[in-house]
Amino acid sequence: MNFWEYLGTRHQQLLTDAWQHASVVFQCMVLATALGVLIGVATYRSGWAGNLATLTTATLLTIPSLAMIGLLIPVVGLGVPPTVISLTLYGLLPVVRNCIVGLRGVDPALVDAARGIGMSGPMRLVRVELPLAWPPILTGIRVATQMLMGIAAVAAYASGPGLGNEIFRGLASLGSKNALNQVLAGTLGIIVLALLFDAAYVLIGRLTIPRGIRA
Repeated sequence: MNFWEYLGTRHQQLLTDAWQHASVVFQCMVLATALGVLIGVATYRSGWAGNLATLTTATLLTIPSLAMIGLLIPVVGLGVPPTVISLTLYGLLPVVRNCIVGLRGVDPALVDAARGIGMSGPMRLVRVELPLAWPPILTGIRVATQMLMGIAAVAAYASGPGLGNEIFRGLASLGSKNALNQVLAGTLGIIVLALLFDAAYVLIGRLTIPRGIRA
């Protein structure tokens, strides 16, 4: 059976796996973005706190994905929980780092002007600093999403959802007639999803970043 015939006979399962893969990456990126921005906002004003936040999230990223999932399985079991926890932790670094860099890069004169017209600290953050820091934050989200697309495939090791199951099935049956087709279908599916997500981020950037501050 050639690759195109394999796609024709397995398209329903592949679409289901692709949807699950995209869904888990999207949900984990929402969590990672919310946590990352909160950490960035809490630490960007302090040099040591910002460095500690960056160092901590960078350390998490150095843990091999198989090891991370393997350590989580005895604690939270198989399936979705270890997948969500590990992907969320892996997605933090680009968001935290870019949030801190973006907030520190806001022109102090603009913050002073906002203070001068009576804006409170939280209002300055929400209406001035975060909007101006949004371009680098969005870049961090894009980078994190691309990483998680690949890492999510490893979640199949813990019976997690997504296209990694197709890849693992192929690797487990090397030598069979469909082994290569399975690995190729899972890999190409992840690449297509990554490209679609990146295109969506480009569109979000054009819709949410004013032309004057767009890179």
